[in-house]
Amino acid sequence: MGKTGALILAAGESSRLGQPKQLIQFRGKSLLHRIVDAAKKARCSPTVVVIGSDREEVERELKAEGAIIVENQNWRLGIGTSIRAGLRKLIDNAPTLEAVVLLVCDQPFVEARTIARLITLREKTKRAIVASRYANTLGVPALFGRSCFQELLALDNATGAKTVILSNRERVAEFPFPEGRIDIDTLDDYEKLLSASSSAKKFAK
Repeated sequence: MGKTGALILAAGESSRLGQPKQLIQFRGKSLLHRIVDAAKKARCSPTVVVIGSDREEVERELKAEGAIIVENQNWRLGIGTSIRAGLRKLIDNAPTLEAVVLLVCDQPFVEARTIARLITLREKTKRAIVASRYANTLGVPALFGRSCFQELLALDNATGAKTVILSNRERVAEFPFPEGRIDIDTLDDYEKLLSASSSAKKFAK
């Protein structure tokens, strides 16, 4: 398979958390730093990060990351605006791109090996889409082949990529990823994550 890029969505406001979720710390790094690092270690290139809310703080966090930053001034209109802006930038920078892995920064258990397995499953199955399966649904992280790019670019402002994933299940390879159900939307979510991580470390010792 040809080159695979990464599109990281990091433009949201985190209103329910009360602080930018992109910047909260987990295992010694911000969630944003972790997901950019994972994409790079999985050899995704280029890696594009779409920012919007808390732009200056988020951009500072990305300064040493080597990712391509796209500011989405329309982020308040919905996730579709960020997907479109990021994918256009990816295509501009890599016109021969064969696939893109769509990532968010609030799934703390997405690691380089998770992304690498999505890419491997695409190579094995030749399916247009590889989507993560968790919580009785399919979602991100997900890989979209070039044949899906126009559908992603045509998304409505408020519509996410799940619409594309579920529109034709026959072209989707499913990647079991139960940890994908864990995301950080509220302070309670974050406290539970830190508590579970601390307990796991004690058990490992």
